[in-house]
Amino acid sequence: MKREWQLEALTPICTGDANRSYRRLIPSGIMGSLRWWFEVLVRGLGGKACDPTAKEVRCEYDPKDPRPPEQQLCVACYLFGCTGWACKFRLMILDANGQRVIQDQIQAGQKFTLRFIPLRTIAPEEWCLLDATLRLIADYGAMGGKTVFKPSEEPNRQNARHHEDFGLIAIEPRLGEVSRSRAAAETYVRDTRWRDAPHSYRDCRGMHDFSWASLQNFWCVKGRYLTRTGPDESSFNQVLERNPSKRCKRCNQVHLPGQKCPQTNRYEKRYSDDPSTDPIDTWLAGSQQESKKVFSFKHPEDTRRTFGFVKPGLVDFDEMKCRLGQVWANFQPESEFQTGDQILNELFNWEEGQ
Repeated sequence: MKREWQLEALTPICTGDANRSYRRLIPSGIMGSLRWWFEVLVRGLGGKACDPTAKEVRCEYDPKDPRPPEQQLCVACYLFGCTGWACKFRLMILDANGQRVIQDQIQAGQKFTLRFIPLRTIAPEEWCLLDATLRLIADYGAMGGKTVFKPSEEPNRQNARHHEDFGLIAIEPRLGEVSRSRAAAETYVRDTRWRDAPHSYRDCRGMHDFSWASLQNFWCVKGRYLTRTGPDESSFNQVLERNPSKRCKRCNQVHLPGQKCPQTNRYEKRYSDDPSTDPIDTWLAGSQQESKKVFSFKHPEDTRRTFGFVKPGLVDFDEMKCRLGQVWANFQPESEFQTGDQILNELFNWEEGQ
């Protein structure tokens, strides 16, 4: 039986397209975002989920292998599919009435429907995990691309595209239609029938560990955001302990994005581009090949949020509380700073009327 979730976009949702016009809705962009957060949830519940983008650890199903599919696949691949194993459902993105397929980019204020049509039997635990994933995105995360953009309060820059908020959604509750037992979900994802997918691997570039992408390492602060207030002031960079100045290192002036330095006629580096030598700062900041670990959203006001991840053995929750406390006035970490384990308790064991 099909299942539907009713959503509302609080900001535009970017799914990308080939010509980078971002005018079309690409369903695979929504699917990829759902899967990524599904994997975060599974790991947070104590299960294993591979990285489908890494050939060294991703699952593959071989029908000639005498082992059942569960032993060849992790929990996420069993539902979302992988090489040799098709996704167990077809996702349709429809208008608010569930009648018309949406083809254009979803805009702020637009209501839409996610319809999951089973192609094979989907277990109650899988519906439970899908429901929790959607509520995790709506209440604590973001959907689609461009979520690494950061707010700005600089004059004449607040509305620049690279300072816009993308990917925030609201979800209508489903009363009594999906089981929400944390114990049942944990038992399902930890079952020994699943492939013991590695959470790290080594390639020619070195060692890669993605075990941090787990709800156990997740944190969120609602009602607050990180921003840039001037060319030399950025609370986001302050949290990352990076040079906040975006002035050109050659002429000490601020260039608009894409502008060359008037002195050299080249795209010169800014002071904020200087890499940190501290491993914590480097990991939090990410790189061109690795995502940032801190995300922040200013609009709409009633759903402002800042969230991110820690990495055991490198940076913990106390360190992040300390860094955030240095940029936010009257920050009360004991009440405002939510960890993944607290969030899991809110996502599961849900009762009608809450």
